[in-house]
Amino acid sequence: MRRFNIALLAALTLSTALSTAPAQAHDRTPPLGLANCTATACHFDVPPGTYDVTVRLGGESAASTAISGETRRSLLPETATAAGRTVTRSFTVDVRTPEGEPTGPDGTPGLDLTLGGTAPALADIRVTPAHHARQIILIGDSTVCDQPGDPYSGWGQQLPQFLRKGISVANYADSGESTVTYLENPLLWGTVQPLIHPGDLVLVQLAHNDKTTDEATYRANLETLVAGIRDRGGRPVLVTPIVRRWFNADGTLNNNTALLVNGLGVDLPGVIRSVAATEGVTLIDLTAQTKALVESLGVEGSKALYLYNEKKDNTHTSAHGATVYAGLVRDALVARHLLPEDRVRVG
Repeated sequence: MRRFNIALLAALTLSTALSTAPAQAHDRTPPLGLANCTATACHFDVPPGTYDVTVRLGGESAASTAISGETRRSLLPETATAAGRTVTRSFTVDVRTPEGEPTGPDGTPGLDLTLGGTAPALADIRVTPAHHARQIILIGDSTVCDQPGDPYSGWGQQLPQFLRKGISVANYADSGESTVTYLENPLLWGTVQPLIHPGDLVLVQLAHNDKTTDEATYRANLETLVAGIRDRGGRPVLVTPIVRRWFNADGTLNNNTALLVNGLGVDLPGVIRSVAATEGVTLIDLTAQTKALVESLGVEGSKALYLYNEKKDNTHTSAHGATVYAGLVRDALVARHLLPEDRVRVG
C-alpha cells in the first residue's frame, strides 16, 4: 500500500506530541501519527486502555471519509470535505483483549483503524491516552455485540460513531448469551463487573436467548445484574430487546416471536419493564421503539434493517439497521440526561 512521503512524515513527527502508552509511560516513547498509517489503515502499538483519537480529514481534492476500528466498530461517520478544505474530528476508543466479543479470539494487539468512505483522505492523526473518559459498558447478545463478519452488525458496534471525544463504548455483549449464561461465564460478568467505575453507564439488553428461562429466574438474574452494577458505583440502564421482524397477516408485530415472549410464555420485555420500575432503574424501551419503526416501514421496507435479503434472517441486523437502532439508543440516553449533548453527534 502507498506510504506517505518522507518529508511529510518528518514534518508531522516534529509537530506530533503523542505517547504509545498510558500516562505513566516514559516521555521518550516515539510519537504516534501518520507514520503509523498507510493510505487505508493505521496501526498503533499501544497496550490495552482508553485512547483519544484526533483526525484531520480532507485535502486537495473533494473527499469523504469514515473511520472504523478494532473489530469492525464504527468510530466516525462518513464525513465530506470540499476540495482544498479540511475538518478536524475527535473520538475516544476502547482498546482491549479480546478486542471484539469477550469469548472470541484475541484479535490484533494495539489499536487498529480502517479508513473507509467513498473517497477517504486522512491529512493528520494524533493518538493520546484518554485520562478522563467516561465509559459506556454494554452487556448483551448477538444483536448488540461487535460482530466479527460482514454483513452482520450489532447496534453496540455502531454506537461509538454517535459519540464525541470523552466517551468510550466498551462492548462486552456476546453472541448466544442469555441472562443465565452471562452470569455464569467468568469471561463475561466475572470479567465485566470489576471493570465498572463509579459513574459508568452500563446498558443491559439480554432476552433473545432466554428462550427457556422461567419468569422468576429471569427477574432474579436482572436484579443480580442491577445490584452488581450499583455495587461498583455504576449506573444501570435496562434495555428491552429489539424486535424480531415477524409480521402478522395484518402487518403488525403483535405475536410472541416478534415481541420476545419465550417458549414458557414469559413476556421478557414486560419483565424488564417491571424490574426497571421496581428497582428504580432507567429503562430504554427498545422493543416498543423498534416495533413502531418496523411496522411503519412495512413488510418490504423493514427488510433493509435486518439480514432478510442476505440471509433470510429476521433477528440480526444489517449495518444499516444496527446504525438506526444505535441512533435510537443515543437519543434515549440524551433524552434521559445520561449523556451531555455536547458529547453526542447528531444526524
